[in-house]
Amino acid sequence: MKIEEICSVLNGELVCGSDKSQRDVTHAFASDLMSDVLTVNCSNLLLITGLANLQTIRTAEMSDIDCILFVRNKSVTPEMKKLAEELGMALITCPSTMFRASGELYRAGMKPLF
Repeated sequence: MKIEEICSVLNGELVCGSDKSQRDVTHAFASDLMSDVLTVNCSNLLLITGLANLQTIRTAEMSDIDCILFVRNKSVTPEMKKLAEELGMALITCPSTMFRASGELYRAGMKPLF
């Protein structure tokens, strides 16, 4: 699924990484526990989280995740956006809960990691 399709399915906003809107994402993983994210080993992965801070960006970087979806109307701070741009990441925000976002993406064809 393309990043722009993820935005469309969830009524989301691509906050940064507009040049990556055509990038394919094949799997998704939902977690607010960054220790769980560090155990993930998958390319082309979408991280779905409600934890909106710099640590989330750093954790994604360490796990080679380049697309993060922030749920529950979480805001991306200017510092988060700047760091994500430096790292070549795409950041998406959406109003849905983590449960709804995961379900909608699954129904649209996104594969779960596990």
